[in-house]
Amino acid sequence: MPVCAASRRRLRVPARRAPPLPGKVVGPAARPGGPAGSDGDGSDRRAHGGGGGEHRGCSRPGGPGPGRRGSPLERARMEHQRRGPGSRAAAEVPPAARGAGARGVGAAEGGDHRARRGSCVASRVDAGRSRGARRPGRSAGGDGSGFPGSGDGVSATDPRRLAWAYLSVVAQGASRMLNAAIAEAGPEVVAAAVRDGSIGGPLRRRTAARAHLDSAARDLELVERLGGRLVTPDDDEWPAWQLLAFDGLDGADADAAPPALWVLGRRRIDELVERSVAVVGTRAASGYGENVTAEIAGDLATDGWAVLSGAAFGIDAAAHRAALGVGGATMAVLACGVDRAYPAAHTGLLRQIAEQGAVVSEYPPGTLPARFRFLARNRLVAALGGGVLVVEAGWRSGARNTAAWGRRLGRPVLAVPGPVTSAASQGCHRMIREQEARLVGTAREVVEEVGPMGVADDGDGRWARALDGLSGDMAAVYEALPAVGAVSVQQLSVASGLLPERVRAALPLLELEGHVQREAAGWARGGG
Repeated sequence: MPVCAASRRRLRVPARRAPPLPGKVVGPAARPGGPAGSDGDGSDRRAHGGGGGEHRGCSRPGGPGPGRRGSPLERARMEHQRRGPGSRAAAEVPPAARGAGARGVGAAEGGDHRARRGSCVASRVDAGRSRGARRPGRSAGGDGSGFPGSGDGVSATDPRRLAWAYLSVVAQGASRMLNAAIAEAGPEVVAAAVRDGSIGGPLRRRTAARAHLDSAARDLELVERLGGRLVTPDDDEWPAWQLLAFDGLDGADADAAPPALWVLGRRRIDELVERSVAVVGTRAASGYGENVTAEIAGDLATDGWAVLSGAAFGIDAAAHRAALGVGGATMAVLACGVDRAYPAAHTGLLRQIAEQGAVVSEYPPGTLPARFRFLARNRLVAALGGGVLVVEAGWRSGARNTAAWGRRLGRPVLAVPGPVTSAASQGCHRMIREQEARLVGTAREVVEEVGPMGVADDGDGRWARALDGLSGDMAAVYEALPAVGAVSVQQLSVASGLLPERVRAALPLLELEGHVQREAAGWARGGG
């Protein structure tokens, strides 16, 4: 007697997977006109039901039901059609598939050019990434949590968010094949196929070892307790434009954008990376290297540029601390889970970065640091930054690896020269000599290379106008103001070393010239 899906879910009857038809291709090219790794609409066969998928009653030998349709994704599509457009499953069709729904169905019926698998995958991934693949109705902090990207009431139990978290766990990094499958069918369908082992092909080999690790709900809950979130292409703060550069690369499967990002901090990562510079260098930094890094990174942060780095010892830490010291924004990209402080000595530094910027990782909570993860992290640092600045790098170093990623991704690569006798600067000298990097020595020169046309001149003029004619107490008070936010007179007194009455005397003069402005929370830099 056939057992319907609802009965099977109540009775927990395991599904029986039907064998493919003789001579039929199981997988991406199963249907003419169907996109690679998908069945056209990307609907979910697991998020709203139980274990296996197709109706057992529809998979009888000789029957025309979805049990004889080939790939698991195609059977999910047939289940979605059976439920009808008014069902909950229809509401869960991912936006990339929803945007191409009518086009995809028509192509499948007409057997048109969508049978070209390679170009289809590339175009759909490109379209999905460039649009950010956002779900309609989502907004930053719409649930009142105060965290960007948390959506309009979307919780850790949301099936789609659970699917994203699960795929982040099983992939453990980037996969071009996984990104293509998600763009075609949606995260829920792909997660279901990975979980039951029916994904097939190279992607199955990539995910099989971790397919049983379903810690998604626990990971999401942990990150939320830490004050963080999972950011996916569904969210408004997904840095789609920066990660789009990966789609044009020809290389290994791992040379791709991450499927999702785990984030600590209240700042939106898309806003942070919109105007940012990656500052990297050796862990064994000299006093010269740390001083130059502090000067350049501090000036960049003062002018509103976010400073990106990897939170390592040496140049990385100097860059982060310089940005924090002037009240600017900074982002740390980790090679481990965001719940782990690595190196442990930088626990306090990472906490400050999360308060004033963001701590980001493509790896789920609990992931330990490893050498291959540091190399993968370098590509993400290069991608998220508007340019890569190297301050002190040896002949062979991770900083040079980050610079190489910057060149591959089309980012400006810059290097600071050092003493010719210093081994810590040999990598920078080599990149400059071989024209792999432009020589820079100041923040203004960095902005000239990284910023849009005209930004450097305007920025330098703004710095000159702000300090032109200021001396004594006025200059001390102005330079004590943070780059963003407002502070009290008492805080300015501590930062400038002046008595409060001298600070109060200088502030009205600065306000008259447009250098400062009074706000509810205190005094802030003005636009003049």
